[in-house]
Amino acid sequence: MSGHFAMRAGVPSPLGATFDGDGVNFAVFSRHATQVSLCLFDDAGTETQIVRLPERDGHVWHGYVPGMRPGQQYGFRMQGSWKPQEGHRFNPYKLLIDPYAKKLTGHPVWNDALFGYDLTSDDKDLAMDRHDSGPYMPRSVVVDPAFTWGATPRPQTPMSDTVFYEAHVKGLTAERRDVDAPGTFLAMSSEPMLDHLTNLGVTAIELLPVQAFLNDQFLVKKGLSNYWGYMTYGFFAPDPRYMQAGDIAEFQQMVARFRSAGIEVILDVVYNHTAEGNELGPHLSFRGLDNASYYLLEDDKRFYTDFTGCGNTLDFENPFVLRLVMDSLRYWVEVMGVDGFRFDLCSTLGRAGREFNRDGPFFRAIRQDPVLNRVKLIAEPWDLGPGGYQLGAYPAPFVEWNDKFRDDTRTFWRGDNGKVKAMAERLAGSAPYFDHDGRAPTASVNFLTAHDGFTLMDTVSYGQKHNAANGEGNRDGHSNNHSDNMGVEGKTENKDILEARARRRRNMIASLMLSQGTPMLLAGDELGNSQGGNNNAYCQDNEIGWVNWSDADPDFVEFCKAAIAFRKAHMILRQRRFLHSRPRLIDGAPDLFWRTVTGGGMTEADWHDADLKTIIAELRTASGTPEYVEREGALLVVLNVGDAVDVTLPLSRDRFHWARVFDTAEPATVGVFDGTTIAANSVVVFAETPQADPQ
Repeated sequence: MSGHFAMRAGVPSPLGATFDGDGVNFAVFSRHATQVSLCLFDDAGTETQIVRLPERDGHVWHGYVPGMRPGQQYGFRMQGSWKPQEGHRFNPYKLLIDPYAKKLTGHPVWNDALFGYDLTSDDKDLAMDRHDSGPYMPRSVVVDPAFTWGATPRPQTPMSDTVFYEAHVKGLTAERRDVDAPGTFLAMSSEPMLDHLTNLGVTAIELLPVQAFLNDQFLVKKGLSNYWGYMTYGFFAPDPRYMQAGDIAEFQQMVARFRSAGIEVILDVVYNHTAEGNELGPHLSFRGLDNASYYLLEDDKRFYTDFTGCGNTLDFENPFVLRLVMDSLRYWVEVMGVDGFRFDLCSTLGRAGREFNRDGPFFRAIRQDPVLNRVKLIAEPWDLGPGGYQLGAYPAPFVEWNDKFRDDTRTFWRGDNGKVKAMAERLAGSAPYFDHDGRAPTASVNFLTAHDGFTLMDTVSYGQKHNAANGEGNRDGHSNNHSDNMGVEGKTENKDILEARARRRRNMIASLMLSQGTPMLLAGDELGNSQGGNNNAYCQDNEIGWVNWSDADPDFVEFCKAAIAFRKAHMILRQRRFLHSRPRLIDGAPDLFWRTVTGGGMTEADWHDADLKTIIAELRTASGTPEYVEREGALLVVLNVGDAVDVTLPLSRDRFHWARVFDTAEPATVGVFDGTTIAANSVVVFAETPQADPQ
């Protein structure tokens, strides 16, 4: 699309390029610019016209182009001061992406012209570069994002019934041969994938970043890529690499298909930093539009405050930065149809005055927003700055990734001494972290594995990380994985080791599904997927990072399915009130009672016995649960990481008995074998069950 267009005044809101049926309004924020130019391109990417935005209201520059239609490609060039020491890096030679662009033509092509400073100068980033970056930059595209959603409502699954499934758009489908366009949004929601996910029983798919992101230059030079996508530069635009035909409606179609299957879509979003990096990074958008406004700068404004490990930090105390993020979130909910967000390094978003503040501007804005306070909000409760680890500190309605659950579950099942108390705390919902300010146990998002770290199979197959393929001398990635190779590092044909690994995986999945909180599975764990011991596959857009479907373990898939179904069938495992061993008005029985194998109650000495290897929790509906909430009889959950042991079961009510309903050692005996012997390294659940009437 091309042609000569005239410009009118337009309006300052909404920001971005907005098609109204007759033309397009452009509005962009820049407090410190002296002039903003709109650059128009034809379909071949040739710059055909440059026109100044004629009006400025406060710090918003705007103009209206009558007759312009969706499909028009555009970008911005800025006039202003080049004074890096004062935080200003305006460079009119650099084509910039609209921060509100809903679609991009592609990705930046690495070239020295992408940098705002002269790479050949001895002054490093102080000397301005005068090479045109236009030929190497993607263009923003005017779109009409309207989509017909049909009559299927959002699933709106309660958090207590939610099972998250973290997945990578390409990685989950790249090796499927039974779907069209593997690696795309449409493949994600294809019939085979929907069948697998609904059969498994997950209720929400949590997608690694899908907003437009950059392939870091140092990775490209090594023949690698930014596979995970945590280098965002377009907060509104779906990444072009996941679209088959380049139409943003493909994302909306994916969401609609998931919705029809009762599955919510959650986006992993990266608003804590951008892909532009530190003072030596490229000029893509924010840096060139108004560096001093978008970024948190040091006292020497040449340099960037970095709480993220990625070179820069967005300044959430700037109202236009906060507005950008809020507008982006609402767009993905209202226009693109998603059901929630997982916020990468969320502690950064909560910083005010450089310190974490649970009542800071971002959290206040979210909590009052009538669109966003109704969707699922998940915090990664840490960043790399001082005081960044904030597990349990987030305000409702945020829930949080609980890495304590991951670490304590791994070390308990590895057999580490002294882990019974910590594992019991996780089983009961991590109340010391989350039981405050009216929060529910569901605020703890429990997980065994995530994209960052070992897969479940690798957790039981490798004692050390094996990241040589990343080209960083195996120095990247966490070194303390709380893993165990069970006797052989990596693959083995030893049947005893293979069975031991399978048992431990069953035990860990069982622990996840039997714990209070909200469980999350990593895509591929149910299949037995391995990354060959690579615990930092962020740059592995290949067989290392992709889910391997050809070697799937059907027995483990069925076990995971059964464990999820068991959780769904027992409301005691999905409670909205914490269990604190308080007596219930209905019968005087405590809602939680910790037992020893001989049937007595746990003492303080028992909790501190480093050699103790068995946890027995007698669970009931929480004290204070309203009458209108579904109820059921008690469950007795036994986690045994020691030798086989015979347990004394508590007395049951009249006309009831304790039935063994779940067993990771002998799943086939469930419902047949009601003995009290607990096998070594196993999880068993007994349910207080009505006795059959005599015939």
